[in-house]
Amino acid sequence: MYYDSDADLGVLAGKTIAIIGYGSQGHAQAQNLRDSGLDVVVAQRPGGPNHALAVSHGFQPLSVEEAVKRADVVNILLPDELQADVYRTSIRPHLKPGAVLMASHGFNFHFGQVEPPPGHDILLVAPKGPGHLVRSEYVKGGGVPCLIALGPGASPETKKIGLAYAKGIGGTRGGVIETTIAEETETDLFGEQAVLCGGVSELIKAGYDTLVEAGYQPEMAYFECLHEMKLIVDLFYQGGLEYMRYSVSNTAEYGDYTRGKRIITEETRREMKKILEEIRSGQFARDWILENRGGAAMFKATRRREREHPIGETGRRLRRMMKWIDSKEV
Repeated sequence: MYYDSDADLGVLAGKTIAIIGYGSQGHAQAQNLRDSGLDVVVAQRPGGPNHALAVSHGFQPLSVEEAVKRADVVNILLPDELQADVYRTSIRPHLKPGAVLMASHGFNFHFGQVEPPPGHDILLVAPKGPGHLVRSEYVKGGGVPCLIALGPGASPETKKIGLAYAKGIGGTRGGVIETTIAEETETDLFGEQAVLCGGVSELIKAGYDTLVEAGYQPEMAYFECLHEMKLIVDLFYQGGLEYMRYSVSNTAEYGDYTRGKRIITEETRREMKKILEEIRSGQFARDWILENRGGAAMFKATRRREREHPIGETGRRLRRMMKWIDSKEV
């Protein structure tokens, strides 16, 4: 674990950092680095809301090509599915000699979609939180913990650059854990698919559907299976499973112990292992890459279909009643 005293911002003195993409992570990291006194340029295509946002934050966005030409450190913060094409056409041909190539998620490094030419090290600095939290915690004087990883053969100097970068975005205030690009990528994908997004989404919908099909009001099903999830997650966040079980009723705790394993069964655990193996073997990466090369038709159709699930309309109706919620509608 590395902290502020382990990192020297002076390592980045006289170097220019290019932030490629001004989205969730891009806007936060660019502002934090600038506020830390570092030289930052932003690449963002004109005409979109992120370009306007960058301008409103005092940046003068450049083309990807121009930003890369100026940079000693290039951090690609575009969506995973866009990085490979942008890298091949607009980044690799314009890299300065010895420039360090970065990302905040290892997908394209690990699965061979972004491969640097000789003389360029790979570096990963991954905040363990969304961009808005990376920014807000930095402004408060804190920081979101980060991961750091180096590509094969990367020099000790590149590690120093990574720690300085992490310090520049506030990560060393919270702590920086050393890992590998493979470990960061594979655990991140598994967490998203099996638990945080795929697992939780399906669990919530299954619970909602079970109650509604049994004749209970949709509003009651929404409250019990989706709305109150935040209360439980907040307890997890503050003190883990133990604090959640300490905080809920004895009835709820007893139900947890005696019924939970009937939902997450040995079959579920076997399926989780299959999902992990698909990630580690590269099968998921190949599926996602091919899906995007084909125009992402299945992905887009599934997105539309999921938005039509009745839980969505129930939630929109109930959230309009809850004025204290900063409701977000897609």
